[in-house]
Amino acid sequence: MNKHSLNRFIDKYYLGGNCSSVVINSKGDKLSTRFITGDKNLLGELHMTGWNFDEADLGVYNTEQLVKLLSVLSENISMNLTKAGDKAVSLKISDTKSDVNYMLSDLSVISSPPNLKSIPDFEVKIKVDKSFMSKFVAGKGALTDTDNFTVITDDEGVKVVIGYAEINTNRVTLPVETESYDKIENVSFNANLFRDVLVANKECESATLEVSSEGLSKIVFNVDDYSVTYYLVSVQDVD
Repeated sequence: MNKHSLNRFIDKYYLGGNCSSVVINSKGDKLSTRFITGDKNLLGELHMTGWNFDEADLGVYNTEQLVKLLSVLSENISMNLTKAGDKAVSLKISDTKSDVNYMLSDLSVISSPPNLKSIPDFEVKIKVDKSFMSKFVAGKGALTDTDNFTVITDDEGVKVVIGYAEINTNRVTLPVETESYDKIENVSFNANLFRDVLVANKECESATLEVSSEGLSKIVFNVDDYSVTYYLVSVQDVD
């Protein structure tokens, strides 16, 4: 088993510490999880194929601890699951010279992300490529105290603005290519979370950011054996 593949899976839901507690479903050749941030501004669903492990629901309460334990091991690893009845209790993860033991949590202590009852129409569809990803991450790095970004539509097109406000402010404006768009009221989202999403999926060549006037955005990444969907909920106040 390849440790890098498992770390990539973790990166895509953990988002640098934003989603620490998840239930990971291992089923045949597939690994999946649903996740939500503590502030409930982002939720998502992640799938990976090419997996080979026992069928089980794995309660990962402290992802940071799991990441630290994995860092002890070399690239080629094996995993063994300890169960008590039908309940997954612990993971023993080994390389050729050492092993680590990670205690799994009871599934009841991990909050289950809600199902989205209805998905609105997305009036704006923004092309996300390598250039946009790097520009957004750099722009957010330049405005470390800025928490939000705003999608602005007008007759000239669509812009993504980090640090937008009605008054004059420090800001980064990124004109973007669109697949399609209708003019909608300005809508703002958490820039820190969106940056973390882009960083976690930096190997992806392209994606589409869909934005709804009802205050929801969606972005899907499909690359290699991974498919992940993120939903961002709009924030009410801009910087």
